[in-house]
Amino acid sequence: MFFPTLVQDYLTLSAQKFPSKEALICGQQRWTYAALDRASSQLASVLVEIGVQRQDRVVVFLDNSSEAVISLYGILKAMGVFVIVNGALKAQKLAYVLKDSGATVLITHTSKRNVVSEAINQLEQSCQIIWVGPAGDIPPTLTSTATSWEDICGQNGTTTQQAKNFAPRSIDVDLAALIYTSGSTGEPKGVMSTHHNMLSAAKSIIQYLENREDDIILDVLPLSFDYGLYQVIMSVIFGGTIVLEKSFVFLHLILSQIQAERVTGFPIVPTILAMLLKMEDLKKYDFGSLRYLTNTGAALPVEHIRQLRNLFPDVKLYSMFGLTECKRVCYLPPDQLDQRPASVGQAMPNCEVFILDETGQEVAPGVTGELVIRGSNVMKGYWNAPELTAKYYKPDRYLGEMRLHSGDYFKKDEDGFLYFIGRKDDMIKSKGERISAKEIENVICEMKGVTEVAVVGLPDEILGQAIKAFVVLHPSSGLTENDILKHCSQQLEPYAVPKFIELVKDLPRTPHGKIDKKLLKNS
Repeated sequence: MFFPTLVQDYLTLSAQKFPSKEALICGQQRWTYAALDRASSQLASVLVEIGVQRQDRVVVFLDNSSEAVISLYGILKAMGVFVIVNGALKAQKLAYVLKDSGATVLITHTSKRNVVSEAINQLEQSCQIIWVGPAGDIPPTLTSTATSWEDICGQNGTTTQQAKNFAPRSIDVDLAALIYTSGSTGEPKGVMSTHHNMLSAAKSIIQYLENREDDIILDVLPLSFDYGLYQVIMSVIFGGTIVLEKSFVFLHLILSQIQAERVTGFPIVPTILAMLLKMEDLKKYDFGSLRYLTNTGAALPVEHIRQLRNLFPDVKLYSMFGLTECKRVCYLPPDQLDQRPASVGQAMPNCEVFILDETGQEVAPGVTGELVIRGSNVMKGYWNAPELTAKYYKPDRYLGEMRLHSGDYFKKDEDGFLYFIGRKDDMIKSKGERISAKEIENVICEMKGVTEVAVVGLPDEILGQAIKAFVVLHPSSGLTENDILKHCSQQLEPYAVPKFIELVKDLPRTPHGKIDKKLLKNS
């Protein structure tokens, strides 16, 4: 009996079990498992032919697309390491990732030729390019390093390119991916993920979501974001179907897809929920196929959870928390949502968590400390960053393994359920007090008419930091800055009441849809 140990093995296994089943729906393209497996093998053949060796890094610079999915599996089949970066990346950051990862191959689209040309000119190492799109759009200066995607694996893998089997095979402790995450400061850092890490995390999530072969998952999150990436990896493992969209900007089209494709699972982030809460015509959509919603990226305000439950009363909602450095930490079972709406749950299967004080001792229930994670989902650290790795990945008490110090403040209740307080770098020090921005955001979100809130600390000579809240209102709301300040004064301790309230139309976003507080602090 075959027991897969590598990420790509599950694509081959699902192709054997469900050859004619739709694995991927992307725009007008509909890929069966057999076609997806064949196309990724064809790409692997070409990657090996052009010199990709075991553990070589290959950067995928594409928007969400079938080519991006084929690329990640083709790279793994060629025994390489995939590095998916956001399709909106600018040249300087793309050049940084190419340099830092030491990539030997770049897979990209001809529509990105200007950004790619500028980035390639900054490199010292050679980097071959596989172009998706019209050959006539390839920059003349880069044609010598170019390979055409259509010559490798055309629509639905129908080309005659011969797929091959390669040896030696990778093993599960080999790297599968570098996932670059910007963090709070500095250049992007690449989280090193092995096959074992990724499969362990994916299987734990599949277990608590109770995924099954007939699940159809709508993925609107970028594959450069681990939350979006794992939707694909998980679906291939359990033999489901992924409906892949480029973004969630046009939410009406996304909601129409839920109805048209009979979607059963919809992963969201707080930004998507904020957009949903602004819509007034949701009743025209049929959400009868939806079985569950998931949220991670940031904890949802309690009031927003209540509103989401009202919008989707028959759908299971999973509040979750995770970090790229370990993929996922915890989840709240849907049957606990009414009793503990502010909680992000307990440790997921095959994962152990602790809340420690500054001396490394476990704290009592109700006491705030740092969240620390132990398990095979804990990744191997940061690429080319041993000092940063040593800061967050520290020796555990057992068998020489490492545990992850998250940099997040949490507390737990008497039953062991976890509550997110805030990131260390998101805590505000004002009037001698340490204040959770998340707590203030939750209080403001309780107000009817408030869609979204971001709270930051600004330098202040007297206070240390002055609290400022950026508030997005529903179009029909008549709230004013004074209304919000009055509510805060009634609900918060005096030291936690914002000094400034600014009503804004939108909040700035990172490429992964999170609120970009660095931009707010500098605005």
